[in-house]
Amino acid sequence: MRSEGDPGTGGAGGVTTREEQPAGTAGRAVVDLVDFDLAAQVAGRLARPGPKLGRDEIDDVVAELRLAAAEAAGPVADTAHLSAPEPVPPALVVDRASWARANVEAFRSLLGPVVVPQRPGGGAGAVDRAATAVGRQATGAELGSLLSFLSSRVLGQFDVFSGVDEDRPGRLLLVAPNVVQVERDLQVDPHDFRRWVCLHEEAHRLQFGAHPWLRRWITAEARELSVDLLAQPHDLGERLGGVVRSLPDVLRGTGGGSGVGVADLLQTPGQRERVSRLVAVMSLLEGHADVVMDDVGPRVVPSVARIRARFTQRRKGRGSLDQVVRRLLGLDAKTRQYADGARFVRDVVGRVGWEGLNVVWTAPDHLPLPAEIADPAAWVARVHG
Repeated sequence: MRSEGDPGTGGAGGVTTREEQPAGTAGRAVVDLVDFDLAAQVAGRLARPGPKLGRDEIDDVVAELRLAAAEAAGPVADTAHLSAPEPVPPALVVDRASWARANVEAFRSLLGPVVVPQRPGGGAGAVDRAATAVGRQATGAELGSLLSFLSSRVLGQFDVFSGVDEDRPGRLLLVAPNVVQVERDLQVDPHDFRRWVCLHEEAHRLQFGAHPWLRRWITAEARELSVDLLAQPHDLGERLGGVVRSLPDVLRGTGGGSGVGVADLLQTPGQRERVSRLVAVMSLLEGHADVVMDDVGPRVVPSVARIRARFTQRRKGRGSLDQVVRRLLGLDAKTRQYADGARFVRDVVGRVGWEGLNVVWTAPDHLPLPAEIADPAAWVARVHG
């Protein structure tokens, strides 16, 4: 069933998929150019286990996170004035290696159906089989290495891409060892911190669960951007590695603004505009989740003020090496994204209330444009008149 403004699921938003490619049409499927199985093996092997816990401690953490996620759903929905379809699948509490492997599958779901068109005399057709095989393994290893590193830094995640083409609900992942590590580092109440983390991630699940078209729209936009970047007359293996390395930056919100990663791959104004559009929507999603979390927090998390203060300081980075890593991975841009999106949401709610803000979820045309994230009054004027 389609909701209002649903762009539909067919055709991946204009991207040619493997199944839709006409017979005899030249092109290469991305799934044939990335060794996703190798990526999963590398990610699982390189991911560090995290803090040491006894079996009983592990069982307690897993049970508490599952319960906290389930209990967060109601207050989050009430605060956001949204409702998701029932039943809601339980949260998946995972270790670092499992998170990394799950994200390899998310990349497979995102990029696997995409076919890169072959340009006469160049592009995909210029890569011979031996070079493709080597590049396929190299890109798979790069993806696995990147995700293994990120696996130590993610507390939770709503997996947008896995199952999107089969209309399966997205997965909510909670990374137990990272939650335990951060609550120890911040020296905060562990039970309160676990509830606080779940508030943010449940807000993401609600955003997509209440508006299924949004997952398909983001997937289509990301796929079209991938095709734009890959269909350039340069060495496909090199560009594919760059796209795989840079898509996490795009989807975390780095975009072209930081000058890191994906910015170096952008060739045309149209590509830059598409990245900016995705960054604006990601800012909305992250800012909205932060605002909902902060509004719900005082009612269900007694020590929320201490947690928020200490966690905000942590987001700024702890040392020179950590700050360098954050810049390289786009995590500084992620911090700005939270702040920009939160300011947008609070300003709009102040002008037109939560019901007025929720018009943003009803159609792609109602999503904020890049300039509107910094100028919420412009979005209100455009959408509400």
